[in-house]
Amino acid sequence: MQATLGELAALVGGRVVGDASVVIDGAAPLVDAQPGQITLIDEHAKKLDLEKCRAGAAVVRTGTKVPGLPVIEVEQAHRAFAEIVKFFRPARRRQRIGVSPLAVVSPSAQIAEGVDIYPFATIGDDVVIGGNTVIHSGVHIMAGCRIGRDVTIFPNAVLYENTVVGPRCIIHAGVVLGAYGFGYELVDGRHELSAQLGNVVLEADVEVGPGSTIDRGTYGSTVIGEGTKIDDLVVVAHNCHIGRHNMLCSQVGIAGSTTTGDYVVMAGQVGVRDHVHIGNKVVLGAKAGVSKNVSDGERMIGIPATPEREQKIKQAPISKLP
Repeated sequence: MQATLGELAALVGGRVVGDASVVIDGAAPLVDAQPGQITLIDEHAKKLDLEKCRAGAAVVRTGTKVPGLPVIEVEQAHRAFAEIVKFFRPARRRQRIGVSPLAVVSPSAQIAEGVDIYPFATIGDDVVIGGNTVIHSGVHIMAGCRIGRDVTIFPNAVLYENTVVGPRCIIHAGVVLGAYGFGYELVDGRHELSAQLGNVVLEADVEVGPGSTIDRGTYGSTVIGEGTKIDDLVVVAHNCHIGRHNMLCSQVGIAGSTTTGDYVVMAGQVGVRDHVHIGNKVVLGAKAGVSKNVSDGERMIGIPATPEREQKIKQAPISKLP
């Protein structure tokens, strides 16, 4: 597949600076791009990589100068480059199989039109699945779950009973939704499991990465807000209410009954204690340990997590020690 730089610019609504007739036959990252391919050059590009760049053209943010290389200028460079990559690597067309005879589907389940259920998936009693949803092999959806439209659930995910998944959610391989929370009471010298009678609710457009777990509420729901994206190997404990459009990076652990506002970002390996609230638009740096409430808009780092500026002032003298 080939296209001129001008044709690619038209595809993404960009402007060519340089020779628009250059023929492009592929797209690749900066360090891998070969002659004839287009690459992305952004603010993270390293000088050495730029010097070694062999690409035939680049996508850049408007106003970025790249001497000697024809470019497509566009405001949203990453989004534009993604569209170009899709042009050269079109997605495999979805295989419409309907309900496989090798799937186990309860007679009481309600399956809408356009749903694909792959072999060896298990659908429990009274499950409701909305139209155009895809259930891959090995998925187990237990009794009473409700799945919205246009949902994709990848292999070997498990949804415990009464889990609710909103429209357009993506649940990756190995995710577990609705397992018992880690709640025990010490009775006569023995740890006895406390009540585990709630469920998990994913609102619309949530994505949960491979191997992540979200525990059911004790009596009510553990809720993941609309548009929130959860990376691989994240743990959200029972009774948490995660706000809208949060970003939870890999290995984040959130203890029970914690709540967050909207547009919160937690970098890798952040740990949050139980029963705290994290406000809107908070950013928690990698490995931050949160032990108390965090106000709206704060940027916190360190253990225990403290405001970024305060933490840096504390750390400055340490770097001067022998």
